[in-house]
Amino acid sequence: MTRSGRVVLVLGGARSGKSSFAEKLSGETGLNRHYVATGRAFDAEMEERILRHQDDRGTGWITHETPLNLTANLRSIDSDDVVILVDCLTLWVTNLMMAEADISSASEGLLSYLRDTASTVILVSNEVGLGIVPDNRMARDFRDHAGRLHQAIAAVADDVFFVAAGLPLKMKG
Repeated sequence: MTRSGRVVLVLGGARSGKSSFAEKLSGETGLNRHYVATGRAFDAEMEERILRHQDDRGTGWITHETPLNLTANLRSIDSDDVVILVDCLTLWVTNLMMAEADISSASEGLLSYLRDTASTVILVSNEVGLGIVPDNRMARDFRDHAGRLHQAIAAVADDVFFVAAGLPLKMKG
């Protein structure tokens, strides 16, 4: 199948403005908007963050809380009349690691979907390759999984943006 949709990757550091930028991109499409949230609230602080994200984006979204089965959820809502915002891939990778899931297989499933999507899909993720080498194996594995996923998605994406201090830099497209 040939892809009829668009794939956009938005990378940036923590609190860089990447989610706000991605939401603005989704609003420019005029399509039905689906927000796929991968975060989990394991404590009160994360609950507050999730509520703040919900308040910031306002109404007009169909929200899907999808901590693990991202590709299956994306396929279930895939259509040429929707835009899907996934926020964020690094939380998804964390969830997969905590569930001891096969990250390579899950990543390949996501890439397969992105190669064939009918939707406009905007993926938000934290750039993890700009810091020092982590001091423990789990953190290094996380950085490696996220970095490989970002490279693979960037290769199939139509557009790639890097956001710093609320300013987007178009890297591809």
